[in-house]
Amino acid sequence: MTADPVDSTAQPLVTVIIASYNHAPYIEASINSVLAQTYSPIELLVIDDGSTDGSPELLQRLSAQHGFDLRLQANQGLSRTLNDAIARSRGTLIAPFGSDDIMYPHRLATQVAYLQGKPEVGICAANVEFIDSEGQLLGERHQSKRSDPFRRLDFDDVFLNRKPGANAATLTFRREALEKVGGFNPDIRLEDVYIELAITRAGYVIDVLSEPLAQYRTHPTNTYKNHRFMVDSMLKTLAVFRDHPAYGQVCNEFRNSMFLKCAKTDKALAKELLANIPLSHWNMKTLRGLGRLIFA
Repeated sequence: MTADPVDSTAQPLVTVIIASYNHAPYIEASINSVLAQTYSPIELLVIDDGSTDGSPELLQRLSAQHGFDLRLQANQGLSRTLNDAIARSRGTLIAPFGSDDIMYPHRLATQVAYLQGKPEVGICAANVEFIDSEGQLLGERHQSKRSDPFRRLDFDDVFLNRKPGANAATLTFRREALEKVGGFNPDIRLEDVYIELAITRAGYVIDVLSEPLAQYRTHPTNTYKNHRFMVDSMLKTLAVFRDHPAYGQVCNEFRNSMFLKCAKTDKALAKELLANIPLSHWNMKTLRGLGRLIFA
């Protein structure tokens, strides 16, 4: 999908960026959901980041069929790939999108309409529904992010986790907000958390619409299921904002949460986390985790 020349009197051009690594089973559905958007104009940039699962051949066929911009590259990592794509994109709104997720057809139209006249909103997001690896909607107990009410998030809301967050599958950025903070940090692998903190610290807010506008796919290789990755990446992300007075508290609350998650399945990581939680920051999660660590 190649955009026509930009007309300043028309609707804003939205650049959708799909960076993919070994998502051959899912990426066609992701691309098709962008092609099915009711909104226009859209610039679709697809980048294969060194996949080894047959994705490049699939993407070349899809690009020839639909005409979107495709780049194949050696693996660079998501943050660098997104920065490179943003640099050559033309949209005033930027929507990085997971190569395993699905947009609802009215997603971009809804977000573009919402952003009009709200220059303080650096990121527009929305609720999501959860699907499994086969694309089937998961049961009610998995749908906690489907019905959260509208919320506006500032820096403290995100850093202190005071309100339900914004799901990465729905993030639409103002280009000016991304440029103000220098884009994604190539040294930070948890790119969505970092960029939300950076943009809100720069003075923008994130508005999260109550309507589900995407489906988030859960499967065995979801990033959040890699506990070691989450611990290392989240603590590195938080360290960028270590001058916040609640920095130590936030880190220890995160360690407690991860300790509880890891206590059964990764006892070595759990013991490492526990050793770094001061006794003064122990809470019910710590105690529950201890029970799992000792008796599970």
